[in-house]
Amino acid sequence: MSKIFAIGDIHGCHRQLVALLARLPLDRSEDTLVFLGDYINRGPDSRRVLDTLIGLQRSCRRAIFLKGNHEQALLDYDPDSGPSGLSLLRAMGIEATAESYGVPLGRLADLSCMPPEHQQFLFDLRLNFTCNGFFFTHADFDPAPPATATTVDETPRQRMRRHQAETRLLASRRLGREEALQPPPPWTVVFGHLPHATPLVRPDRIGIDTGAVYGNLLTAVQLPQRIFYHA
Repeated sequence: MSKIFAIGDIHGCHRQLVALLARLPLDRSEDTLVFLGDYINRGPDSRRVLDTLIGLQRSCRRAIFLKGNHEQALLDYDPDSGPSGLSLLRAMGIEATAESYGVPLGRLADLSCMPPEHQQFLFDLRLNFTCNGFFFTHADFDPAPPATATTVDETPRQRMRRHQAETRLLASRRLGREEALQPPPPWTVVFGHLPHATPLVRPDRIGIDTGAVYGNLLTAVQLPQRIFYHA
């Protein structure tokens, strides 16, 4: 029977990522492997992390890569927007990412310092993923999503509103505060974003950001068994 693995926030911790992948009983041809976002910033090896993820994209038939708020902030960065955007990126540890590419911070503005496959990887990141009764997201989900998707024929105003809504979801801390989600979701939510010393396990959700970049462990969970792996 195929398995599902989800991996929490990596934040440039390449050594731990490689060690964790080596510990997973992963069948690359059959199992689903979901990464929950925040691959870059703060840690020392963002570039090598993306290299490894792109390699997995090629070797794992069912590899899914979600977007984190750190990737969203980088994609949104406009050097003409003034100092506020740059201050946000600095607070998110973007300088470590620039150093991993060997460039000054300003060169990250249009991603031109990155190899084309790194740029495409970031552009292609998904907001969420649903599989076998589990809903995977970086930080949160909309309890009342729009009735229809608007990504194909949406107007500029609709596009702006959708982007604003996605940005709020990627930065949300709701799943760490609420004891029980209301209304109860039809699936178990698996998320990252909020670091805990150990995985957060509740009947309706599983949080697997365990603060690897802060000196703790990088965590994966095997589903539906809820088996945890660490490095």
